[in-house]
Amino acid sequence: MSANPGAAPYALEEGEKTTPIMAYTQNMLVLGDVVTKDAIRVSIWLRTSAIPSYILIYGVRVVRFSEGSLSKPEQFSELHLPSSQIIAFHIKPPAQEPLDYDANEPMRKMHPTIALVGAFRFDGYLRMSTHTNLERFLDAAKEAFIGMYDISITQPGSPATGAMKIPYAVLRKESVMFLSNAR
Repeated sequence: MSANPGAAPYALEEGEKTTPIMAYTQNMLVLGDVVTKDAIRVSIWLRTSAIPSYILIYGVRVVRFSEGSLSKPEQFSELHLPSSQIIAFHIKPPAQEPLDYDANEPMRKMHPTIALVGAFRFDGYLRMSTHTNLERFLDAAKEAFIGMYDISITQPGSPATGAMKIPYAVLRKESVMFLSNAR
């Protein structure tokens, strides 16, 4: 990787689009653009069989964190991020896509949940059956990534950064800790 802040090192082909994303690993936050086919819904991309082994991200800013503090962002023209290291992923605001569910679907609820994602805290909702709880939902979920909705993301080790609101993210179930926030 060579440092080259600013320049877009890619040219879109017919039927392609760029989407700004944020990807979280256990020790860093990656911001940049992914190039996909127009038909790909980037917000749910990691929940599909179309996920590549490495995600190529352009115009990258990498923020490393340790002991709750964030480093100064490093900039690179591109980064090949192993998808196996991603523990959370979402479209960078203000960009967004339509949500992946019907709000009028019967027998479903939005369960208030906190997810601990590396150095970040995601306060939001998991969509599940009205007949289950968080424990049974997590035990029954077979996919690697699950969706979380209406999220407020904070970094407890750096409260001055404030909260970011996003409509949707996918979380790697086996790498994130979940807390029930039901009252």
